[in-house]
Amino acid sequence: MKIDAEKIKTLRKSTGAGFLDCKKALEENDENVEKAAEFLRKKGMANAIKKMSREANQGIIENYIHPGAQLGVMVEINCETDFVARTAEFKELAHEIAMHIAIADPKYVKREDVPENVLNREKEIYAEQLKNSGKPANVVEKIIKGKIEKFYKEICLLDQQYARDNSLTIHDLIKSFIAKLGENITVRRFARFKIGEE
Repeated sequence: MKIDAEKIKTLRKSTGAGFLDCKKALEENDENVEKAAEFLRKKGMANAIKKMSREANQGIIENYIHPGAQLGVMVEINCETDFVARTAEFKELAHEIAMHIAIADPKYVKREDVPENVLNREKEIYAEQLKNSGKPANVVEKIIKGKIEKFYKEICLLDQQYARDNSLTIHDLIKSFIAKLGENITVRRFARFKIGEE
């Protein structure tokens, strides 16, 4: 099947995928550019999920100082190779994450980092709030579970809604860059400093 070169060019521009991938996606989707783009996104995300188990020992430390110099962030973002660590896209992701941390003030990178005593304290507070609600124990348990989910979304960087686009979480944003750059990417740690705060 001869694919229109203009369609390949349009698809490459919108997805960042390679020439042969775009050609194959158009072949498999009756030359429909929108369907081909969706096909490539799904394929990219599936590959990104596979890549997330690989070691990421390279990377950069990015900093962001908020205008007025009263608030600053340092974040370590890792990838698999020094080559990717030096790309403009990787640096852009690191900058976006540093800026997000300044705005959203997460306390931990991921759920697993939340200490058990912090989690137990939250559960106790929610249980106390619902003690005299008259709801059955199984309903109370479900409500507490829902509140803990919300708590994670407030304090864990990867669960937070991305400050620039709340249809994405930071985890989704990172996954989209894994698909684009072809390497596993992780946030190792961060520090947020605000004048006058401990």
